[in-house]
Amino acid sequence: MLWQAISAARDLARAQEIATVLVRWGFSDLVRRIGMGAALEQAGRALHWREPEELARIEAPARVRRALEDLGPTFIKLGQVLAMRVDLFAPEWLAEFGKLQDAAPAAPWSDIHAQLSEDLGQPPEDVFAGLCVEPLAAASLAQVHRARLPDGSAVILKVRRPGIRPQVEADLKLLARLAEIIEAEAPELRCYRPREVVHEFTQSLRRELDFAAECRNAERIAANFVGHPEIVIPRIHWAWCGERLNVQDYVDGIPGRDLAALDAAGLDRKLLARRGAAAVLKMMLEDGLFHADPHPGNLFYLPGNRIALIDFGMVGRLPEARRHEVAVMLYGLASGDAEAVAGVLGEWRSDEEGEVDSVPGKLDRDIEAFVDQYKGVPLGRLRLGEMLSDLMGLLRGHGLALPPDLSLLIKAFITLEGLGRQLDPDFDLAAEASPLLRHALLAYGSPAALARRGWRSLGGTVDRVAELPQDLSELLRSGRRGKLQIQVVVVALKRSIDQLDRAVSRMTLGIVTAALIIGTAIVITVVREPALVGLRGIGLLGFLGAVAGGLWVLLSIWRSGRR
Repeated sequence: MLWQAISAARDLARAQEIATVLVRWGFSDLVRRIGMGAALEQAGRALHWREPEELARIEAPARVRRALEDLGPTFIKLGQVLAMRVDLFAPEWLAEFGKLQDAAPAAPWSDIHAQLSEDLGQPPEDVFAGLCVEPLAAASLAQVHRARLPDGSAVILKVRRPGIRPQVEADLKLLARLAEIIEAEAPELRCYRPREVVHEFTQSLRRELDFAAECRNAERIAANFVGHPEIVIPRIHWAWCGERLNVQDYVDGIPGRDLAALDAAGLDRKLLARRGAAAVLKMMLEDGLFHADPHPGNLFYLPGNRIALIDFGMVGRLPEARRHEVAVMLYGLASGDAEAVAGVLGEWRSDEEGEVDSVPGKLDRDIEAFVDQYKGVPLGRLRLGEMLSDLMGLLRGHGLALPPDLSLLIKAFITLEGLGRQLDPDFDLAAEASPLLRHALLAYGSPAALARRGWRSLGGTVDRVAELPQDLSELLRSGRRGKLQIQVVVVALKRSIDQLDRAVSRMTLGIVTAALIIGTAIVITVVREPALVGLRGIGLLGFLGAVAGGLWVLLSIWRSGRR
């Protein structure tokens, strides 16, 4: 009970801090709508807060980005995930989210040393030689220190920040509640799918906090690149790795952002662009496990025109069927096949529960018009990343969103084209992707692939048939015990109930109106009083009420017919 009380108090203080930052950046209306207005008004009077005049000159995307920066590591990570949702946010929002830097002051060495000693079971100086106290880099979730193994190999120690998980979990709990409130109280923000985004972000951040999972991702991707010496994945040293510690080879190369050093080293930019694109496309279209954020900060250039990839905390996964859909869509864009693109987007749209195109067929027509404008354009002049960005804008215009795995993929494609053009202004992603896309399409329809999918389906069918007697036995047993229940799900049940309710209301009012007419007629014909008061007056009022009720019923039926 005491711990729950402390946790509740801490959560309340954090909620107050979140609301304070939102007000500071001009979102006081949102704060009031989510129920924090009264507390903030008291704080405002105490602190004499005033809305800064410069807020009027700062656009909303920039204010949101600054608010996320002020709120700390969890919210900075949230902004980085939002930067992946090209299907939800317009380019100006994505540009601001892309500015969120994951840098942070280094944690005290004493705290890092204590955690390392706990994870290693002994002081880190007894395990590593030449352990550098000064961090090589420090981010919101971790910091990196250089060291050497007993055999002299250079490694880096990626250490999770001490005490970061409880803070992150508290923020995630508040974010989930905040998303629910926003969807309920701010209908105009529902198009950004706050609950879905927070759910996706929660899963992603928890995976990123588990450094052992990152190590497994790195090893799987390294195994997929055996036989590709031009791509280097740092080796993982599992003897010292765990949830809070990642020990891997140190990469001594040219950072991806240092193009001047790249030129000074005499490396071939065009070759590096092609090799990088081929590597990422292979991960997406062949392996089904890809680096979800291939920006320049996550790669190094090595002698021999090799490329080293690091930081596999955020990866995307695509099953075989999804990879085929991606290949069909991208090849359709590159070849001008509007029907293929529309078909794939229709399949993806069905994954979004409850989403229905507002005008039947309009999305297909818009996609056909979109793809048609690129027909006849030479492959070398196509900008696949720009086409995907425009296509996402088209989906946003229809209020549709992609499943999270696909939003990661599209963002990675757009980032990849930007990276390639940074290295080589003439880089052509469509030309680089076309051979791999054709190969992926042919491989999906090959006899071996068909046999594999058929065997898998046959195995599933056999399993279901084998389980049928047991399922029937359980069904009969439940029936004998009186526990058999049948659940009928009616599509659009609420709409049907509303229609029935309106029909019953009209019927009731019609009966009352008819009764008033009959009663009024009796009163007026029987009573002989000349005055308008008394029973005859009551009869006249009843007649007027009957007329009003009859008119309402007729008007309601007319409106229903128009709908």
